[in-house]
Amino acid sequence: MSVPHAKLPGWAEYGLIPLVNLAVAFLISGLVVLIVGESPLEAAYHMINGAFGRGEYIGFTLYYTTTFIFTGLAVAVAFHCGLFNIGGEGQAYIGGIGVALACLSFDHTLPWYLVFPIAILGAAFFGALWALIPGWLLARRGSHIVITTIMFNFIAASLMNYLLNKVFKPLGSMSLETRTFDAGGQLPKLDWLMSIFGLSVGTAPFNISFLLALLAAFGVWVLIWRTRLGYEMRTMGHSPAAARYAGIKEAKIIVITMMISGGLAGMMALNPIMGEQFRMQLDFVQGAGFVGIAVALMGRSHPAGIIPAALLFGMLYQGGAEISFEMPSISRDMIVIIQGLVILFAGALEHMFRPAITRLVLGLSPKTRNVAATKGA
Repeated sequence: MSVPHAKLPGWAEYGLIPLVNLAVAFLISGLVVLIVGESPLEAAYHMINGAFGRGEYIGFTLYYTTTFIFTGLAVAVAFHCGLFNIGGEGQAYIGGIGVALACLSFDHTLPWYLVFPIAILGAAFFGALWALIPGWLLARRGSHIVITTIMFNFIAASLMNYLLNKVFKPLGSMSLETRTFDAGGQLPKLDWLMSIFGLSVGTAPFNISFLLALLAAFGVWVLIWRTRLGYEMRTMGHSPAAARYAGIKEAKIIVITMMISGGLAGMMALNPIMGEQFRMQLDFVQGAGFVGIAVALMGRSHPAGIIPAALLFGMLYQGGAEISFEMPSISRDMIVIIQGLVILFAGALEHMFRPAITRLVLGLSPKTRNVAATKGA
């Protein structure tokens, strides 16, 4: 086996390589900031301070993190089965319909802790239903999963536009949004969690869906590595031919995997709709489905990696807004460039430094040295 493709220890595979990629991305981002005549160190200070400098800033960072955990997990589940679900954006849109229906139906009569489980089921069901169609088309007709999921993103956006305009919009309103939910459709903030650390959440919409996201991450870990279904999904991802030879039903696994992935993406809608806006607006997803792809890549499709990767992108979103405010010469577009560089090195160029790191790690490994000494003898 060649060195560049040798198996690395977990700490190197899931820790060292992402950190190296991230460091290079930020180094190049610093050069971009330097080119426009600003100090990279000052920009880094404002980004970190804007993301973690106060309890309110941390609340906003964790709010974004919650969204990205859901979409990152959605992409990761599909990755494990060898599927590239790029349709998280559309599945989150359709999942929002399930959330809105639950809130509009029960916010008058039920408290939030009873409406919340109904909204969770609605979001997961509608998101899974939207992912079922591309999954079925792949399993039964061989349609390319990337093409179908991209197209379903556009269909979902158009469908959302129609429903908000013709179905959900209150009479006399000009805005493409539902009515504001009553108390039963509003999730409480996690003030008590922040107060443990002596912080105040302030106006940040950091809400209880964060705990649901962590629970979902644990559930995905159990599913992928502790269940028969997860084993069959991973087998399909490693070798479809071996899976078929072992008697695994390929079409069934593809459809189930896509539905689980779509359900997780749909649950992302809980955070902005019930936790921040308290109504369903047209652009509530705001690109989170695509950010989930980068989060899954950086987190190596493992929940333990997805959570810190989501936190990183939450920091970029919140800290980037602070940079734009404190350093006007660095526009919001430049923040997008920094995010793009992180995605580039975490995704497309993730193997750039792998050969060198592999040689270094395996060269320092006692086991490798012992094997080499034995062969030399």
